[in-house]
Amino acid sequence: MDQSLYGELDRTIRAIPDFPKPGILFRDIAPIFLNPSLCEKTVDEMAKQLANVEFDAIAGLEARGFLLGVPLATKLNKPFIMVRKAGKLPGKTIQKEYDLEYGTAKIEIQEEAIKPGTKVLIHDDLLATGGTALACSHLIEKAGGKIAGCMFIIELDGLEGRQKLETNVKNVVSLLKY
Repeated sequence: MDQSLYGELDRTIRAIPDFPKPGILFRDIAPIFLNPSLCEKTVDEMAKQLANVEFDAIAGLEARGFLLGVPLATKLNKPFIMVRKAGKLPGKTIQKEYDLEYGTAKIEIQEEAIKPGTKVLIHDDLLATGGTALACSHLIEKAGGKIAGCMFIIELDGLEGRQKLETNVKNVVSLLKY
């Protein structure tokens, strides 16, 4: 990755201690969106990092996976698939329940969003434990798609999300690691 972009992203992303609860250091990407030039450079870098990954569509995880996932899909001329919390999409949907630290959650896609055999790249802002992205990969496979890889802006090294994802996903790419 271009070191000047790495530095600019690193300086722009805020580290918020004790959010959303004590002991968590939250990486806030919101300041990126205040700088249109940085948004564009970030999307360009993601596209560059994906040059050797073959895929047909991008699936973005609600909500922050939508923010740069849509411009990335547009830049690469790929369809964008919304992966949302259960109950948020109209029409027939396919759902996947998965475990959280304290309980469970469900994500869904519209039934017609993925044709059998479609190679899908999963995009989200952050890879932490990998649970949500792994659930998304299972959801895409349940819909008949194939997982081409995952793209993240940030990866938190110490939480082993990459290791969890790599049991099911070959190409895991992140721009920054903390």
